[in-house]
Amino acid sequence: MYTKHETAWEGGHVVDYLDRIQVDPLVCHGAACIKGTRILVSVVLDALSEGHPVDWILSQYPALTAVDVHAAIAYAAWLARDLTRPLPPLEGH
Repeated sequence: MYTKHETAWEGGHVVDYLDRIQVDPLVCHGAACIKGTRILVSVVLDALSEGHPVDWILSQYPALTAVDVHAAIAYAAWLARDLTRPLPPLEGH
């Protein structure tokens, strides 16, 4: 089931964000990459988590588009939904 975060309009048609991600054992040892590149999804997510704006990421990785950055976020959300497990309570709470 897709959510609004897994699809986007690009060039007048709907793009499935998850189609922009590839996991191939022959590319980057099977780590999730932006399709057609060797740019790891984790690299994009790390840049975002460090507070870098999308424009900065695109300037550092010219092979990427804004849709690719959103695809990385959608992929992370998809993994979090499917692999979430209960966390232990924080000490003192």
